Amino acid sequence: MTLQSYRDLKVWQKAMDLVAESYEISGMLPKHELFGLISQIRRAAVSIPANIAEGYGRQHRREYLNFLSMAAGSLKELETHLLIAIRLKYVAESQLSTALTFSDEVGRMLTALTRTLRSSAAHADRDLT
Repeated sequence: MTLQSYRDLKVWQKAMDLVAESYEISGMLPKHELFGLISQIRRAAVSIPANIAEGYGRQHRREYLNFLSMAAGSLKELETHLLIAIRLKYVAESQLSTALTFSDEVGRMLTALTRTLRSSAAHADRDLT
């Protein structure tokens, strides 16, 4: 299958699912967290597919890898915010199971995509010598 767009990437699609789930969870938090944890959860979640898309649109593989790295960082940030919500007893761990499952999947997919891009870059470099 040939990719026509970043929207064809399974990792981007799963990251979009994670955004939707994160918005649902953040809606359960107390309103006094609107400019705190709610805002942080939503910002980190949105950053993941946005960085995947932006990297895809770059002309150089190194830039793409950099944006995938930023997406992975935002993913870990999101996980941390969600775990904070549990610690503060705003949500039960069971309420986060879907989000944490999506997060694990996106993390594995980002790692696989990064490895693939690095591997193909190494092969391309060898072909030039």
